[in-house]
Amino acid sequence: MEKNFILDKLKGIEKRFQEISELLGQPEIISDQKQFVKLNREFRDLEPLTAAYKEYEMILSNLKTSKEILDTEKDDEMRQMAKMEIDELEKKKEELEEEIKILLLPKDPDDEKNAIVEIRAGTGGDEAGIFAGDLFRMYSRFCEKNKWKVELTNFTESAAGGYKEIVFNVSGNGVYGILKYESGVHRVQRVPKTESQGRIHTSAATVAVFPEAEEFDVELKDEDIRKDTYCSSGPGGQSVNTTYSAIRLTHIPTGIVVTCQDEKSQIKNLKSAMTELRTRIYNMEYQKRMESQAAKRKTMVSTGDRSAKIRTYNFPQGRVTDHRIGLTLYNLQDVMNGNIEEIIEKLQIAENAEKLKEAGVN
Repeated sequence: MEKNFILDKLKGIEKRFQEISELLGQPEIISDQKQFVKLNREFRDLEPLTAAYKEYEMILSNLKTSKEILDTEKDDEMRQMAKMEIDELEKKKEELEEEIKILLLPKDPDDEKNAIVEIRAGTGGDEAGIFAGDLFRMYSRFCEKNKWKVELTNFTESAAGGYKEIVFNVSGNGVYGILKYESGVHRVQRVPKTESQGRIHTSAATVAVFPEAEEFDVELKDEDIRKDTYCSSGPGGQSVNTTYSAIRLTHIPTGIVVTCQDEKSQIKNLKSAMTELRTRIYNMEYQKRMESQAAKRKTMVSTGDRSAKIRTYNFPQGRVTDHRIGLTLYNLQDVMNGNIEEIIEKLQIAENAEKLKEAGVN
């Protein structure tokens, strides 16, 4: 990447960063929630690039000074020090340019959003339900490590433990941009507790991760929504079945149905159900955009395709394999305890490499 191209790009970004900084202090912007959120998001996106610009300028300035010393200085010791300084600065410059290439790649505007995660037991009977429960615990621990808030909204328990399905909200910084890599079919190979012959069974669970839609992303009309209330089911004692606190919303134009039964308060369940409904409607358009991107790219890390087998958890061998990038790790127990950051980081690197290739950047 040419130096002038980097500087021109970064100068333009720094100018825009200053413009947004001033706009965010204006009363008319503060009072316009949609505009304020949009600009605030852009401000956060440009912040690391602005910092990189300042560092890059400093490196270039120091390089120029060191080269002038090398060209004009007669003292051998000073010349040697200048050479060492140039070598060190050239290395820093090269590393920073690689970082800037990644930072300049177009970002998915939904990456900063919260997420709604849905886990459904697939093939494998009772064992699939148990595995769905294992995945929920894995994600709960990962979220806890990242200081993200997890709110359960709906679930159906399976007879042998675990879940037939479970839906939960995750809120925090950059949640969707990280968890989106988990969408797809997760497969487990292990000996079930009920297996007397010691044979290995293969089961599966499907994970879907949606960017949580904000109120201004989707307009919902009251006349398009049918609301039903019913008694909650599941753990919680007698009182859970005596109040009509659970909510079922049906969006008539699309036929989308969502339920929320985790809270004892009908108002809280309604709020959660509305958020999920808005998200699922928003996701219909989002999926079309993702499919369009996937069609342009030979390998797409996060297509959001829920039918794609993305990962295998092999318990007898203690290994985890991510099929999208051919990554195999022999730390299965760590992964099941929520330590999935290494897998996600490798997926992000692979996707960035694909984007750089697509953009024709070497």
